[in-house]
Amino acid sequence: MPERPNDGAPVITAAEPGSFAWTVLAERHPALIRQVREAFPYPPERQRALDALQEETAGGVVTPLPPGAHDRELWDGWGAEAVGRSWFDVPFLWSESYFYRRLLDAVGYFAPGPWQGVDPFAPFKRAELRGDAVAGELAALDAVDELPDEDRDRALLTGSLWGNRADLGFRISCGDPGEADRHVIADDSALLWEHLAAAPAGTVHLLADNAGRETVADLILLDHLLRTGRADRAVLHVKPYPYYVSDATTADVVDCLRRIAEAPGPAGAIGARLWQAMTAGRLAVRTHGFFCAPLPYAAMPADLRADLARATVTFAKGDLNYRRLVGDRHWPATTPFARLTGYFPGPLLALRTLKCDVAVGLAPATLAGLDAAGGGWRTAGTHAVVQFAVPAGAERG
Repeated sequence: MPERPNDGAPVITAAEPGSFAWTVLAERHPALIRQVREAFPYPPERQRALDALQEETAGGVVTPLPPGAHDRELWDGWGAEAVGRSWFDVPFLWSESYFYRRLLDAVGYFAPGPWQGVDPFAPFKRAELRGDAVAGELAALDAVDELPDEDRDRALLTGSLWGNRADLGFRISCGDPGEADRHVIADDSALLWEHLAAAPAGTVHLLADNAGRETVADLILLDHLLRTGRADRAVLHVKPYPYYVSDATTADVVDCLRRIAEAPGPAGAIGARLWQAMTAGRLAVRTHGFFCAPLPYAAMPADLRADLARATVTFAKGDLNYRRLVGDRHWPATTPFARLTGYFPGPLLALRTLKCDVAVGLAPATLAGLDAAGGGWRTAGTHAVVQFAVPAGAERG
């Protein structure tokens, strides 16, 4: 397997006070613990476990999973160099991932008992899915359905790109695209459509990110690819268990399908088609333990690699997938995306709203303009990239 270059780019940690990674560990994670505690009537022992996790991550050192944890051996291997060190000094991709694994342990997600299998993030996901924003975006599909073919392609890809940003979803796509387009700082979407037009209709894969509104948009995009003959089959890859605060699981996909199907008009018709496609096997939901591992995609196991090698194209959604694709490092932002993803087993499209420090594949003039404007463009979620690459020798599905 080709190795991804690192060019001496330092691994991102949370060691620098005030950095984005530091803010996540020092501010976001304690706030999340409080929100999870308030969302459920956890018994005293679970509350004590949450207190202990907050105390450890705030200023303590990394400790192993408890004896008997089903995946302790895996995490002991992944964290061999992290245990005993400050949470702020170890690689950020690892520490952030391990925090969520420890949070699930604290609330009893894996332990036999009444809290086993209870998603601690479910209330947040369901509230978003039932909110006015989803209703508005599904209603906007009435206008999308009337667009010319090329504009419909762009609208639905844009909806999937921006995912959970209400102000830059389907409604902008239906009107003046200028506002959305100005915030896309690298755009290879034309290459995607050319690739799909030239390739035999096969299987498209999508590596999901957030549940709720983003999964709704992703499902609608997959329906569009199936309906227009760009794909014969579609595979949606989700997490095997709750991971990060809003990552999609199979249960979340089913919730989204029901939400789309119950909508009136074109949205409801899409929901019916998706439901039928899933029961017929044209739309499959898959998962893999690797999706909850604190590892880059360059280290993906052979079975997952073989699966993705058969894809006509793999859509990779969101920040976490992006960090795992290119490596969670302080890359020069002009580093070519294709160079960092040359190990990937097939054609790849990254759809990502920028919400962390990692940024690659930008033109020098674009980077200069963004840096001159200031405003934290790397982490504010106000800018996005659509980046396409076909690694040399990649199999076509």
